[in-house]
Amino acid sequence: MAQLSRDSEAFGGALMTLEQAGERVAALVQPVSGTQVLALADADGHVLAQDVVAGLDLPPFANSAVDGYAVRFADLAAAGETRLPVAGRVAAGADAGGVTTSGVAVRVFTGAPMPDGADTVFMQEDVALDEGVAILPAGLAPGANARPAGEDISQGTLAAAAGQRLRPQDLALLSALGLIEVTVRRRPRVAVFSTGDELTEPGAPLAPAAIYDANRALLRAMIARAGAEVIDLGILRDERDSLAQNLARAAVDCDLVLTSGGVSTGEEDHVKAAVEREGELAFWRIGIKPGRPVALGRIGATPFIGLPGNPVAVFVTFAFVARALIARLAGTQPVRPMALPVRLGFAYRKKEGRREYVRVSLEPTADGVMVARKHPQDGAGVLTSLTRTDGLVELAESLTAIPEGTVVPFLAYGSLVG
Repeated sequence: MAQLSRDSEAFGGALMTLEQAGERVAALVQPVSGTQVLALADADGHVLAQDVVAGLDLPPFANSAVDGYAVRFADLAAAGETRLPVAGRVAAGADAGGVTTSGVAVRVFTGAPMPDGADTVFMQEDVALDEGVAILPAGLAPGANARPAGEDISQGTLAAAAGQRLRPQDLALLSALGLIEVTVRRRPRVAVFSTGDELTEPGAPLAPAAIYDANRALLRAMIARAGAEVIDLGILRDERDSLAQNLARAAVDCDLVLTSGGVSTGEEDHVKAAVEREGELAFWRIGIKPGRPVALGRIGATPFIGLPGNPVAVFVTFAFVARALIARLAGTQPVRPMALPVRLGFAYRKKEGRREYVRVSLEPTADGVMVARKHPQDGAGVLTSLTRTDGLVELAESLTAIPEGTVVPFLAYGSLVG
């Protein structure tokens, strides 16, 4: 992690934008070292450490895309139907060598190799048969329904690039190329704490004025979906020396230390001071709502990120800040969630200079544009505002009074959690 600057954002100055935060992450955090060889069946979600080059053409031979009749286009009449005797039959997996195609039609099936010289396939439902003669209609383009060798990917070309996070479709491509294993980067180890004297582990008796810890359940799942290994270190109490010692111990064995709660400026918010005792803080005020108090720093050489205490703010700040940091650690590039246009079904007012994410449910309309309905309870501690909605609408910093009917970007929850 590069040298941090103690700028105004770390001490109550101007709010930082998400884009600025992303630039800081890219500059400050380097990918973890170490690779491993994994069976292809176990590689989903891992980040490739090396380029994969196609070792063969895909498909490796010209073949039929349909059940039908293969012909030479040159044998077809220039106008009107063509009558060709059916001579030969080639099924998928069969050898087409020696099958004659000159002046005849050959019965073929989907995936069957094309007979030598054949370049076009008529679909069987378009062909009539008359005592062993195929009656072929006019109008078919040359090369129709025939798949050439290398149509998908050619031998020697890049199939998957280093730094790419593998998806099911990537595994399918690599399997089709004959691979059984790949070299991937080691997954980052992320230590996660919750902080607060009021927190109780689920399953334990609940004391007066105590609440069960929901944030670690949320963060464990989001960290795993972001492609990292979770090291769950429990609940830390609001005591500065103990916080500092536990954070320092976690930093020794992990690639990132992540906490929720205690990063604001209240008298019992001790995480900021504890981090600065063991390392340094880069920034902590990002202009988003919910979730403004976000800390990024380091403990020794290990990156640290401190999220707010309210669960909705935890969700939002992880999705837009921590997820990008973990992607960088994992050796890949963060992917900006795809936004879809929706129409607001409500009017809204906000402060200028702050980007707001509002929890909404979508309703279809007659004109095909989805309408976003705001959840009636929008507090940062209301978990059901996440479970009973479809996603977030993004309201830009420049907006203040947004009338009903305004078209704004919508981010589905699925695009935010991986």
